[in-house]
Amino acid sequence: MTETGTTVIFDGECRFCIASLNWLRLKAHLDAYPFQDADLASIGLTRAECEKEVIAVVDATTFRGASAIAHLLEIRGNHNLSRVITASGKLGDLGYHWVATHRSSMLIRLITRLLERRVR
Repeated sequence: MTETGTTVIFDGECRFCIASLNWLRLKAHLDAYPFQDADLASIGLTRAECEKEVIAVVDATTFRGASAIAHLLEIRGNHNLSRVITASGKLGDLGYHWVATHRSSMLIRLITRLLERRVR
């Protein structure tokens, strides 16, 4: 499924997810597939897993949620932010969960718009 060594499985119906992915792609080459359309079985994933969190498969290692975000930021070149998320441990997981469950909040909608403008 991957040509680059990095495959991202994301929610293709989430505007924030799409904007974030497009922002990542400004500096990182990766393959990305909405879980709604992806051949999940070919990479050993289920729809239920992918509905819960973003998944990044980097050189055959699977990362989920905040860990996936940290690895994707590292690939993009945002080394310090990646380290902060990784070092934060459970706090990073809680932050990821908050964002994932508040995608329609005013804050996340604002961030989405900022990301979309950055990509243009």
